[in-house]
Amino acid sequence: MEFTLGVATEEDLLALVDLVQTCYRGDSSRKGWTTEADFLDGNRTTPRMMKSQLTTPGATTLKYTNQEGKIIGCVYTEHLKKDKKMYVGMLCIHPDFQSHGLGKKMMTAVDDLAKEKDCTAERMFVISQRLELIKWYEKIGFSHTGETEPFPAASEEFGIPKVPLEFIVLEKKL
Repeated sequence: MEFTLGVATEEDLLALVDLVQTCYRGDSSRKGWTTEADFLDGNRTTPRMMKSQLTTPGATTLKYTNQEGKIIGCVYTEHLKKDKKMYVGMLCIHPDFQSHGLGKKMMTAVDDLAKEKDCTAERMFVISQRLELIKWYEKIGFSHTGETEPFPAASEEFGIPKVPLEFIVLEKKL
């Protein structure tokens, strides 16, 4: 199966929202390992939030499409110029296409983008309960900074926690 890596645009907005919801929330997400369904109900993103990400200066959303042109993966990046870091978030591959190495390939593309922008590190927030995901990020070079960040309050736009949550901060030196 062949996949194409590209940069998402506003034309991809609704397809990206659908993909992110499928990967992170609800029963459909339980087919993959990116699910947050045990921790959160509700939305992972909304069209308004996705439009904001797609139009943020210094931000790039990479996407993978399949042979039919359907978006099956994405990752959000934002160049934090002041810190010389690349923020990385919302990495997801549709559950039907996981275990093909696409997440790792997408993160290699993020590394290339970060280096192109002269970043010295990549930074991300991960829900502390996501132990399997944290191990995967460590395997590809991320490490704990020792920092934590509070999880946002329950909202229609980011979800409703089922249990107390917090983020741990991971970084990868480039």
